[in-house]
Amino acid sequence: MGRLAGKIALITGGSDGIGLATAQQFVAEGASHVFITGRRQQVLDEAVKKIGSKNVTAVQGDVSNMADLDKLYSLIQKEKGRLDILFANAGIDEVATLNSITEKHFDDLFNINVKGVLFTVQKALPIFVDGGSIILNASICSVKGCVAESVYCATKAAVRSFARCWTVDLKGRNIRVNAVSPGPIDTSMWKAAEISEEDKKAFITGVTAATVMNRFGTPDEIAKPVVFLASDDSSYITGIELFADGGLAQI
Repeated sequence: MGRLAGKIALITGGSDGIGLATAQQFVAEGASHVFITGRRQQVLDEAVKKIGSKNVTAVQGDVSNMADLDKLYSLIQKEKGRLDILFANAGIDEVATLNSITEKHFDDLFNINVKGVLFTVQKALPIFVDGGSIILNASICSVKGCVAESVYCATKAAVRSFARCWTVDLKGRNIRVNAVSPGPIDTSMWKAAEISEEDKKAFITGVTAATVMNRFGTPDEIAKPVVFLASDDSSYITGIELFADGGLAQI
């Protein structure tokens, strides 16, 4: 019996990177069923194949689109009737220096990273079980100043604040809300950043030097703390920000 035996879970942004690794870990820990979402159907289909379990359902959708969220929760309610675990993981990152920030840059980041997280959680509540666990994917950028990332950092500070506030809002239902804050993780998101290869190399060198463990983390190294926060192993933990960052934001 795994730590998540019998649980129904939802992972937004579950088709790649941290979300995909977490879906794999949830299945390995015995989750009864795992729903994953993403905006790209082909990538979702590939993720389901990688996970290799009949207990996974992929639902295409955008967390910043209210109709997509309604469709998602209607499906979960129809098929399973409840939700025990929610990992609000979907998010994007774009770089922009202060003098180059556009309204579109601001709206894109806040729509997915903040609005999307808020309504992903709010719309889950009618089918969410009392005593369940909600995990929000924040970032070390919630507490650090990062070059050309002021809007992204602000979104992640908002996510950290959500974990605190929703812990209080939902205490009457014994729903725990925690944030996990990754450091530099080897995923496709940062690799796709619209910066030059020279700047990427400089970034890798700088981050590696600043991280106590002298390396990037892997998606699995975030998925495992998420499993901990989703399980009864963390039954007396709520409202925290769990840093999984190789020490980067700790020293």
